[in-house]
Amino acid sequence: MTTALMIAAAKIEDQKGHLNDVLMLEQQLSKLDIEIVSLMIEPLSADWFAPEHTGFYRSGCGPIEALAEAKRLIELGAQAVVISGYDNLKTGYQREIRLQKMLVYGEDYPLTQAYTDLAKGFSERHSIDQKQFKLLSAALFENYKVSYQKALGDNFKHELLPDARWYEFITDLFRGVDCANPLVDFSGRVLLTNSATADQLAIGNSRRLEIKAVELTRLSGDGPEFIEEISNYEHLEKAYKQACNESGIDFASRFRQGDALMEVYTCYPVVPMAFLMASGLVSSLRDIPAFLQQHNITITGGMNLAKGAWNNPALNGLIGMYQRLCVDTQGSNLSRKATLGLVHGNGGLGYRQGVAIMETLNV
Repeated sequence: MTTALMIAAAKIEDQKGHLNDVLMLEQQLSKLDIEIVSLMIEPLSADWFAPEHTGFYRSGCGPIEALAEAKRLIELGAQAVVISGYDNLKTGYQREIRLQKMLVYGEDYPLTQAYTDLAKGFSERHSIDQKQFKLLSAALFENYKVSYQKALGDNFKHELLPDARWYEFITDLFRGVDCANPLVDFSGRVLLTNSATADQLAIGNSRRLEIKAVELTRLSGDGPEFIEEISNYEHLEKAYKQACNESGIDFASRFRQGDALMEVYTCYPVVPMAFLMASGLVSSLRDIPAFLQQHNITITGGMNLAKGAWNNPALNGLIGMYQRLCVDTQGSNLSRKATLGLVHGNGGLGYRQGVAIMETLNV
């Protein structure tokens, strides 16, 4: 079967960075008369309730869904696929319009309330109280901070962290730093090809990231009436296990050994808690603080710190994963360079789940 390879990834965030690494390769492909299939992550301005169209992806799981399609297309014979996302969330909308567009469950049911209700259902299912949930949330955010500082390296400054007001509680379960809905201008691109096209572009093995598996699950609906079904996260566990089976990789084992990196979706604490449980990385929620003392569950700092606008955080995660595995030859001060990566996507309140596993070729 034809192998799908990620060969370039880049982003611009709040006018910092560039897309040249991807755009130059796209120009070379055009000169070679190689068609590039385009897949788009929709911005906030797109109608959340409109029918989905081929080649366009919506929700926080959208980038993983696009990656699954890119892999499928390349295996069917496409030579190149680009996944792109663009959303000037900070400067492209009036505040009132931005807030209105984010009311996907209606004016009387904001996202903050939806996630609070989901967390209460999840907590009850796992027999933890509000105090324990808050302690777990705080431990998660501290873990994101460690990853964020590592990712920025010498560019890290304490003033980049949220100011004091964000540590206040917004609802009875979470603080501003715990719930992520990043206000950022973002543009990102990921280029995938088959091996023959990568050869034509003279892409060395060290710059090729093989997409080993992408698995998706989706419940029949989203919103408050599906909270009980979402909160058991059996569909997340299914996506994770299928990705491991398809790739032939016991990811949890490799992660514990230090051979893998992951970017868990961190829009709200219940989501990474559920991922850690579904993946078997912990057997109980009470094991999470000790686990977090030993392992980073994001490479970027998560949505809470590293951002990625609206439907784009998982795209930001894919870009970061490529750069860590294929560009950062020093391994970012890790004792040894990881060869595996996992990126998680969570759509809507959690009714869509996606898990992608990728591996370097320079092993």
